[in-house]
Amino acid sequence: MNMNTHRKDLYPDVTASGGLGPAMREAARLRGCDTGLAPWAVDVVSIQTARGFLLVDPAPEERLFRLSVGIPGFEWEIGSTEDLGLLVEAIAAWREGIPLDELAERFGFLELDEFARALESGEPTSSQWSDLLSSDFHRRQWNLLRRLRADEVLRNMFPTITHGAVRLQVAPLDGTSRQVLVHESDGERYEVMRVGVPGADWAEVPAGDLIAYLRAALNEE
Repeated sequence: MNMNTHRKDLYPDVTASGGLGPAMREAARLRGCDTGLAPWAVDVVSIQTARGFLLVDPAPEERLFRLSVGIPGFEWEIGSTEDLGLLVEAIAAWREGIPLDELAERFGFLELDEFARALESGEPTSSQWSDLLSSDFHRRQWNLLRRLRADEVLRNMFPTITHGAVRLQVAPLDGTSRQVLVHESDGERYEVMRVGVPGADWAEVPAGDLIAYLRAALNEE
């Protein structure tokens, strides 16, 4: 049995509609709710909301529509359900700005963790710093992360880890906002790249100049 046949058995409604996007739009129409899904979306579903963007991913081994919330560069799964109608109702309610406690009560499949609540409050940054500094997976970046967070300006930037480098971004929900990548060479030297700047390349920055360099790069208009 090939994957297409397997998928067809798991998601006959999606297959009959011609893709996940059309199936979700039809389910939303039948329930009279608005998911905000673009009319051209077919297989890839990403919906921008005031609390991050929502992504839907059908599981390959069992019928489950997995729902995640994300910001540019990161996403977190917040629940899954086999019921497409329930899924679109939850998405519509999320877009309407219904409080998370009420969402969790209405939709039992949702698992709204600390990050989702930080998005709701509009302050995911402090939560993200704490998560990175408590993750053994990112232990190699802890020293650099602590140094950056100690600065009163840089601690307000949203941090992520990209290929071992720390990424600082001015606006967590805007992937086009000013951002830099910082890689620690040996504790005394750092490599910094200004993301999105034409012709930008890695620049070597001495430890003593790092904070001022990053402040200047992130505050440029």
